[in-house]
Amino acid sequence: MNKELFLRIVDRLSNEIPYFQQRRNAAGRFGLSSLQKCTAAIRMMAYGTAADAVDEYLRLGASTALLCLENFTEGIINLFGDEYLRRPTPQDLQQLLDIGESRGFPGMIGSIDCMHWEWKNFPTAWKGQYTRGSGKPTIVLEAASYDLWIWHAFFGSPGTLNDINCWR
Repeated sequence: MNKELFLRIVDRLSNEIPYFQQRRNAAGRFGLSSLQKCTAAIRMMAYGTAADAVDEYLRLGASTALLCLENFTEGIINLFGDEYLRRPTPQDLQQLLDIGESRGFPGMIGSIDCMHWEWKNFPTAWKGQYTRGSGKPTIVLEAASYDLWIWHAFFGSPGTLNDINCWR
Protein backbone atom coordinates (compact mmCIF):
# COMPACT_ATOMS: atom_id res chain seq x y z
CA MET A 1 0.00 0.00 0.00
CA ASN A 2 1.44 3.36 -0.87
CA LYS A 3 1.93 5.99 1.81
CA GLU A 4 -0.61 8.48 0.44
CA LEU A 5 -3.40 5.90 0.44
CA PHE A 6 -2.50 4.72 3.93
CA LEU A 7 -2.48 8.28 5.30
CA ARG A 8 -5.80 9.03 3.57
CA ILE A 9 -7.37 6.02 5.28
CA VAL A 10 -5.85 6.95 8.66
CA ASP A 11 -7.03 10.55 8.30
CA ARG A 12 -10.62 9.58 7.46
CA LEU A 13 -10.78 7.02 10.25
CA SER A 14 -9.32 9.39 12.86
CA ASN A 15 -11.69 12.19 11.86
CA GLU A 16 -14.88 10.16 11.60
CA ILE A 17 -14.58 7.04 13.77
CA PRO A 18 -14.29 7.75 17.52
CA TYR A 19 -12.22 4.62 18.21
CA PHE A 20 -9.37 5.99 16.09
CA GLN A 21 -9.19 9.36 17.83
CA GLN A 22 -6.29 9.60 20.25
CA ARG A 23 -7.43 10.19 23.85
CA ARG A 24 -5.86 10.57 27.22
CA ASN A 25 -6.11 7.68 29.67
CA ALA A 26 -7.00 7.88 33.37
CA ALA A 27 -3.43 8.92 34.20
CA GLY A 28 -3.61 11.79 31.71
CA ARG A 29 -1.22 10.17 29.23
CA PHE A 30 -2.02 9.87 25.56
CA GLY A 31 -3.21 6.46 24.41
CA LEU A 32 -2.50 4.77 21.12
CA SER A 33 -2.39 6.93 18.02
CA SER A 34 -4.54 6.36 14.96
CA LEU A 35 -1.36 5.43 13.07
CA GLN A 36 -0.59 2.64 15.56
CA LYS A 37 -4.15 1.30 15.44
CA CYS A 38 -4.41 1.34 11.64
CA THR A 39 -0.93 -0.12 11.20
CA ALA A 40 -1.81 -3.00 13.53
CA ALA A 41 -4.99 -3.80 11.60
CA ILE A 42 -3.38 -3.58 8.17
CA ARG A 43 -0.34 -5.64 9.19
CA MET A 44 -2.55 -8.40 10.59
CA MET A 45 -4.60 -8.49 7.39
CA ALA A 46 -1.70 -8.12 4.95
CA TYR A 47 0.59 -10.69 6.55
CA GLY A 48 -2.03 -12.94 8.13
CA THR A 49 -0.30 -12.61 11.47
CA ALA A 50 -1.77 -13.28 14.87
CA ALA A 51 -2.79 -10.39 17.08
CA ASP A 52 0.12 -10.90 19.44
CA ALA A 53 2.63 -10.57 16.58
CA VAL A 54 2.30 -6.77 16.53
CA ASP A 55 2.85 -6.24 20.25
CA GLU A 56 6.58 -5.48 20.18
CA TYR A 57 6.52 -3.59 16.90
CA LEU A 58 3.59 -1.32 17.76
CA ARG A 59 3.49 -1.56 21.56
CA LEU A 60 -0.03 -2.85 21.94
CA GLY A 61 -1.43 -6.07 23.33
CA ALA A 62 -3.23 -8.84 21.49
CA SER A 63 -6.70 -7.89 22.74
CA THR A 64 -6.13 -4.28 21.65
CA ALA A 65 -4.84 -5.42 18.27
CA LEU A 66 -8.02 -7.44 17.76
CA LEU A 67 -10.11 -4.39 18.66
CA CYS A 68 -8.10 -2.36 16.16
CA LEU A 69 -8.80 -4.91 13.45
CA GLU A 70 -12.50 -5.09 14.25
CA ASN A 71 -12.93 -1.31 14.35
CA PHE A 72 -10.78 -0.89 11.24
CA THR A 73 -12.88 -3.24 9.13
CA GLU A 74 -16.14 -1.69 10.36
CA GLY A 75 -14.75 1.79 9.71
CA ILE A 76 -13.62 0.91 6.18
CA ILE A 77 -17.01 -0.56 5.37
CA ASN A 78 -18.82 2.50 6.76
CA LEU A 79 -16.57 5.13 5.17
CA PHE A 80 -15.60 3.55 1.86
CA GLY A 81 -18.18 0.82 1.33
CA ASP A 82 -20.59 2.78 -0.85
CA GLU A 83 -17.82 3.66 -3.28
CA TYR A 84 -15.52 0.63 -3.26
CA LEU A 85 -17.41 -2.31 -1.73
CA ARG A 86 -20.56 -2.20 -3.77
CA ARG A 87 -22.11 -4.44 -6.36
CA PRO A 88 -21.61 -3.33 -9.95
CA THR A 89 -24.39 -1.14 -11.35
CA PRO A 90 -26.03 -1.81 -14.72
CA GLN A 91 -23.83 0.96 -16.15
CA ASP A 92 -20.70 -0.74 -14.76
CA LEU A 93 -21.75 -4.06 -16.28
CA GLN A 94 -22.54 -2.46 -19.64
CA GLN A 95 -19.12 -0.80 -19.69
CA LEU A 96 -17.43 -4.15 -19.01
CA LEU A 97 -19.53 -5.86 -21.69
CA ASP A 98 -18.56 -3.16 -24.21
CA ILE A 99 -14.86 -3.54 -23.34
CA GLY A 100 -15.09 -7.32 -23.67
CA GLU A 101 -16.82 -7.05 -27.04
CA SER A 102 -14.25 -4.57 -28.36
CA ARG A 103 -11.54 -7.08 -27.44
CA GLY A 104 -13.30 -9.92 -29.23
CA PHE A 105 -15.05 -11.50 -26.25
CA PRO A 106 -18.74 -10.61 -26.50
CA GLY A 107 -20.73 -11.40 -23.35
CA MET A 108 -17.72 -11.46 -21.05
CA ILE A 109 -18.06 -9.29 -17.95
CA GLY A 110 -14.49 -9.60 -16.70
CA SER A 111 -11.38 -11.65 -17.02
CA ILE A 112 -8.96 -13.24 -14.66
CA ASP A 113 -5.33 -12.46 -15.18
CA CYS A 114 -2.25 -13.61 -13.34
CA MET A 115 0.87 -11.55 -12.82
CA HIS A 116 4.21 -12.52 -11.36
CA TRP A 117 5.40 -9.68 -9.12
CA GLU A 118 9.01 -9.64 -8.04
CA TRP A 119 9.16 -10.00 -4.28
CA LYS A 120 11.84 -7.56 -3.17
CA ASN A 121 12.07 -8.27 0.58
CA PHE A 122 11.21 -11.94 0.68
CA PRO A 123 12.28 -14.31 3.48
CA THR A 124 15.38 -16.00 2.10
CA ALA A 125 14.37 -19.35 3.60
CA TRP A 126 11.44 -19.40 1.14
CA LYS A 127 13.49 -18.65 -1.97
CA GLY A 128 13.08 -22.10 -3.53
CA GLN A 129 9.31 -22.07 -3.13
CA TYR A 130 8.84 -18.68 -4.78
CA THR A 131 11.48 -18.78 -7.52
CA ARG A 132 10.70 -19.71 -11.09
CA GLY A 133 12.60 -19.50 -14.38
CA SER A 134 13.95 -15.98 -13.85
CA GLY A 135 15.81 -16.98 -10.69
CA LYS A 136 14.22 -14.11 -8.77
CA PRO A 137 11.50 -14.78 -6.19
CA THR A 138 8.02 -13.73 -7.32
CA ILE A 139 4.54 -13.86 -5.89
CA VAL A 140 1.54 -14.41 -8.13
CA LEU A 141 -1.42 -12.05 -8.09
CA GLU A 142 -4.59 -13.33 -9.68
CA ALA A 143 -7.04 -10.47 -10.26
CA ALA A 144 -10.25 -9.77 -12.12
CA SER A 145 -10.46 -6.18 -13.20
CA TYR A 146 -10.26 -3.79 -16.12
CA ASP A 147 -10.15 -0.39 -14.47
CA LEU A 148 -8.40 -1.43 -11.22
CA TRP A 149 -11.76 -2.13 -9.60
CA ILE A 150 -10.77 -5.52 -8.24
CA TRP A 151 -13.71 -7.81 -7.55
CA HIS A 152 -11.49 -10.74 -6.79
CA ALA A 153 -7.85 -10.95 -5.79
CA PHE A 154 -5.84 -13.94 -4.72
CA PHE A 155 -2.17 -14.24 -3.91
CA GLY A 156 -1.43 -17.88 -4.57
CA SER A 157 0.39 -20.24 -2.30
CA PRO A 158 3.83 -21.32 -3.51
CA GLY A 159 3.60 -23.74 -6.39
CA THR A 160 -0.17 -23.43 -6.90
CA LEU A 161 -0.12 -20.87 -9.71
CA ASN A 162 2.58 -21.48 -12.24
CA ASP A 163 2.84 -20.85 -15.96
CA ILE A 164 0.94 -24.05 -16.69
CA ASN A 165 -2.26 -23.14 -14.85
CA CYS A 166 -1.84 -19.35 -14.76
CA TRP A 167 -2.31 -17.37 -17.95
CA ARG A 168 0.13 -14.58 -18.72
